[in-house]
Amino acid sequence: MTSQTLREARKYEETAEKIIKKEDRPGFHLSVRTGWLNDPNGFSYYKGEYHLFYQYYPYESRWGSMHWGHAVSRDLLHWEYLPAALAPDEAYDKDGCFSGSAVTLPDGRHLLMYTSVCKKHLENDVFCDIQTQSLAVGDGIDYEKYAKNPVLDEKDLPEGASNIDFRDPKMWQAEDGTFYCVIGSRPADGSGQILLYTSKDGFEWKFKSVLISNRNRFGKMWECPDLFKLDDAWVLLANPQGMLPKGFEYHNGDGTLCLIGDFDEEAGTFIEKSDQSIDYGIDFYAPQTVLAPDGRRIMIGWMQNWGTCSLRTPEEPWFGQMSIPRELSVKNGRLYQRPVRELDEMRCNKVEHLNVSFSDIIRLEGVKGRRVDMEVVLRPEEGQEIYQKAAIRFAQDDNFYTALSFRPRESILKVDRKFSGSRKAIIHQRRSLVNSTGGNLKLRIILDRFSVEVFVNDGEHVLTATMYTDQSADGISFFADGKVNMDIVKYDLH
Repeated sequence: MTSQTLREARKYEETAEKIIKKEDRPGFHLSVRTGWLNDPNGFSYYKGEYHLFYQYYPYESRWGSMHWGHAVSRDLLHWEYLPAALAPDEAYDKDGCFSGSAVTLPDGRHLLMYTSVCKKHLENDVFCDIQTQSLAVGDGIDYEKYAKNPVLDEKDLPEGASNIDFRDPKMWQAEDGTFYCVIGSRPADGSGQILLYTSKDGFEWKFKSVLISNRNRFGKMWECPDLFKLDDAWVLLANPQGMLPKGFEYHNGDGTLCLIGDFDEEAGTFIEKSDQSIDYGIDFYAPQTVLAPDGRRIMIGWMQNWGTCSLRTPEEPWFGQMSIPRELSVKNGRLYQRPVRELDEMRCNKVEHLNVSFSDIIRLEGVKGRRVDMEVVLRPEEGQEIYQKAAIRFAQDDNFYTALSFRPRESILKVDRKFSGSRKAIIHQRRSLVNSTGGNLKLRIILDRFSVEVFVNDGEHVLTATMYTDQSADGISFFADGKVNMDIVKYDLH
């Protein structure tokens, strides 16, 4: 039965979304229906459609009492809003329905697991969030919370773990029918760990093991875990809080972590072999993956960073969008990401310029726009010394732009949006150490009104950033310090 709280949220969002013009939203990235959006939740394929839920506060464009927003798509690029799926309307989740996941049950129902939050009054008027895990079952539109919620609470934690930091369950079903779930947790050392739970039916859950312990190596608390097999390796994604930089890795504070290794299912432990950032840009957090019907592992993330949320202004009717969905693979012990192939179907108005030589600022005929898919190959001019720097400016007018610059002698690629229209001192730059031989670099740059995603060397690195320039700023220019030879193929995205 739908609660009054959920009915009110559904009524409000249906009315409020009508004041947001289509042109004020991204073209093919999912944005919030109205109000506030953060983590993707319940990314799943159900009844012939991709379902994506998200952390949601419909009433203002700021963090509030968390609901679950809901949208569906057949191609991962064109999304239809559905009514909000969950609202904080029970004693155990009255202070928020936090992040979680979804699976299809053997009987065809859609099962959601989410972190249910209620505040506990401590001494001296201090409150803390008590986090438990709860279930809801539905048909893809309406969901009913499980009568025995919460299904995991303090008694299901290993010794020393806190129920203040116990969140973000990610479920899957193994080939033998067993349901698994990984959940972020904080042990007694104040660091992070990932817990593993199992279930025979998706409803009765038991603690199995500590999957992996952080031991204060990668930040502190680990949020939003995801574990899956990919290309004969096991991949664990997590989002550590309070990370310290490590070379060119992990510069975002609240960052993204990918561990590649093995999963010992019998022992319930993950054996890590390598680590890397998931995204090397500014705005990417809390990714979640889904296994597509054709076998692809597809990931989507919140296109924001907790350190940049101050850009929100109270008068904005919406705040928050998702990244472009990305196809994942593992090559040579590294996670690769490429835009979903469905994006190719949106390409139109091809413009091609090959063997362009330049050593200063140039603009090219037909190369402009804010909904663009652009492939660029940089290399030194034949017979010339390697160039000092190459740069691409986009979302550009006489005053504003966002830039991508490459210094081949250092193999450093930088995204810089300090001149993109921001009026606040937020994070504006990120640098990445990329693979480049002799100044050769391959880029795929995807623009969608308010964002840029840069895929380097066929997805070996990815840099994501939001932009704040007026939409009228649609110029694209190129700069070189030294002699650069360039191929560019540019498409508009309809």
